[in-house]
Amino acid sequence: MSLDLPRDIRGGRRRRSSRMNSRVPVSVEWKGRSGTLHYETGFTRVVSTYGCLLVSPRELDVQQRVRVTNLATQQRSEAVVVWKGMHRDDGWDLGVELVAADLDFWGVEI
Repeated sequence: MSLDLPRDIRGGRRRRSSRMNSRVPVSVEWKGRSGTLHYETGFTRVVSTYGCLLVSPRELDVQQRVRVTNLATQQRSEAVVVWKGMHRDDGWDLGVELVAADLDFWGVEI
């Protein structure tokens, strides 16, 4: 296969749904190690039917269970952090997979 193809296609893996650049305001809730409930607001860079690239002011661990609320639609979904990227000026890039969210969770047609 050509090395000019994106890595997920070169490796034969295909995404479950399309992705779309979209800045959606969200809140994220999670329990810390001591059981304390934490709450932060952030936004998405990219959304898909099954998750998003979330920008969070707080660093979260991979496999951290969270609750994501779309602040535009007030819909909530349980989710899991599946990837942790770089820290940028606006926050941490985190890959988040939604658990059993409605197909229209983001309020946009993907």
